[in-house]
Amino acid sequence: MLVIRLGAVGDVVRTLPAARALRDAYPDAHLAWLVEPASASVLAGQPWLDDVRIFPRGLLREALGRGRVDRAGREAWAFVRALRAARYDLVLDFHAILKSGLLSRSTGAAMRVTYAPPFAREGAHHFATQRARLSPPKQSRFERNEALVRYLGVEAPLPSTPLRVDRAAREAARAAMGGEDVVAMHPGTSDSTAHKRWNAGGYAAVARALHVRTGLPSVVTVGPARNDRSFAESIVAAAGGSARVAPATPSLLDLAAVFAASRLYIGSDTGPMHVASLVGTPVVQLLGPTDPVENRPFPGTPSETVRVQIACNPCRRGCAAAACMHAIAPGDVVDAAISLLAAPGAGW
Repeated sequence: MLVIRLGAVGDVVRTLPAARALRDAYPDAHLAWLVEPASASVLAGQPWLDDVRIFPRGLLREALGRGRVDRAGREAWAFVRALRAARYDLVLDFHAILKSGLLSRSTGAAMRVTYAPPFAREGAHHFATQRARLSPPKQSRFERNEALVRYLGVEAPLPSTPLRVDRAAREAARAAMGGEDVVAMHPGTSDSTAHKRWNAGGYAAVARALHVRTGLPSVVTVGPARNDRSFAESIVAAAGGSARVAPATPSLLDLAAVFAASRLYIGSDTGPMHVASLVGTPVVQLLGPTDPVENRPFPGTPSETVRVQIACNPCRRGCAAAACMHAIAPGDVVDAAISLLAAPGAGW
């Protein structure tokens, strides 16, 4: 079996519970995943996956950018030959766009399953042998992915922590953070989604309040975007000793280990937020322009969403003004955090 889910970290990790349900239903099957390089590290650390195949997006883009169409063609053909040689019986295309549809068809698998429109876009459903129609038409990405597996008759329950972080990695992350309980904050976003960011002053105010009320310091993780480090450092500077920059996290698994070793996560709608919920760390989600239904955190993990409804949200593109993010009050974030920390079994 081959799972296809390319794209951003958040989209890839939100497919993990459905893929794990597939593995639980077919424990003896060979289960592989086709992904792009940016998200490959988080899959490579999952022992229940037999193979992680990486689509050579960077190589193809570089060759085409240099006008080397011949080289791009050779790379693409070599990749397709390797896919066909694996002789997959079943392909599940969770991405459902033209590129993933072409890759699904190129495997030569007799059974290729994806969504019917509107969830299948760019004609991707034409490359599938079976198409799942979903109802209701609007649901979370977790529910949408689970529905594609249920279409196959798989009723395996969703795992409690679909993203595994081994004990040694978690303990190493805790030791690097001083061996104490902490609140993890991930304020950054990708370069293309700066409209999802909350402000540095808000994060600093939350860190100060939580430190006073709970005694918990905050660690601020740094992503790969251009301004993430300076943004994180500005929060720490304004937090007055209540926050510090987190240890370096060179891979997604390193980042997941930091979240797994933390008592609570606070951040906006990003891939790291979903990583935190998938390792079982309670999440305070700061939501502005993105859809609150489609982008819910993993339902198996306690979470609170802080969101202010204004005239124009949710929206597809976001805007530079980001009024919906600026409307979030630090006090509401603190209240949500305290609620999660004080829940039965939270240990505070």
